[in-house]
Amino acid sequence: MSVAFRQVGFIGLGVMGQHMCRNLCRKAALPVHVHDINKQAMEQALEDGAVAHTSVRDLAAHAEVVFLSLPSIDHVEQVCLGDGGLLSGERRPRLIVDTSTSDVARTRALAARLAEQDVRFLDAPVARMPEAARDGTLLIMVGGAPEDLDAARPLLDCMGSDVVHCGGTGCGQIVKIANNMVLMMNVAVLAETLLICERAGIDGGQLLNVLATGSAASQALNVVGIRALAPREFSQGRFSTAYALKDVSLAASLAEASGVDAAILARTRDLLQSAVAQGDGQVYFPVLINQIATT
Repeated sequence: MSVAFRQVGFIGLGVMGQHMCRNLCRKAALPVHVHDINKQAMEQALEDGAVAHTSVRDLAAHAEVVFLSLPSIDHVEQVCLGDGGLLSGERRPRLIVDTSTSDVARTRALAARLAEQDVRFLDAPVARMPEAARDGTLLIMVGGAPEDLDAARPLLDCMGSDVVHCGGTGCGQIVKIANNMVLMMNVAVLAETLLICERAGIDGGQLLNVLATGSAASQALNVVGIRALAPREFSQGRFSTAYALKDVSLAASLAEASGVDAAILARTRDLLQSAVAQGDGQVYFPVLINQIATT
């Protein structure tokens, strides 16, 4: 593999990050330096062949490019600019690649602040299920300079089967927010449809199986509808309601900034907020159907 970097860093070994990091360890043929506050996740990364570091600052001294997979822009900003962060020591990475889903305006502001310190930045949020992260078949939507993507692409190819340049800084985040906006709104519509038709007398599973063969078919129906909504299976460990609310809130902010009255989006956000308020923040987000059932 021909790459522009010899030392790679990865911070954030959560549901998606652990698999992405593992694929880097297995495919990049380069040292992968890791840090996470979760001890168990760090131990697993060591088994995968990574080099563990006890702090972000220490990792920064060893990695030329650092990938981030973190819960929010707050965490991204802290890891990059905070005390003990990636820029706090004498040695720092040349390029930071944020695979998190983050606020567009704050992502652009962060990139500008990093540029002042001669550190390049790509926003590269990922889409598809945890199984895709495991298999290295993620969709990775990239915003930033083409030359920076060219430098990082061999590493991104270790984690995703579809690496797409969406435009300048922040454009990767815009496309990712759009992806999740459409998914969440589709699931809300499916949940409403399912309840209406079940109460009219048809089995929900049968309904969705038939719809999946017609013009109403979609990935949301096939994956979320049939596997979760119809059987009411909302386990932990998949895309949580709290994360869904975060992404829909990012979409709502984008809609407001764009001057669009996004009524369907607002309804979806209300359902997710209610689910979180009632204690369902950590379970799979299609649990929002329970909020429709009680209104």
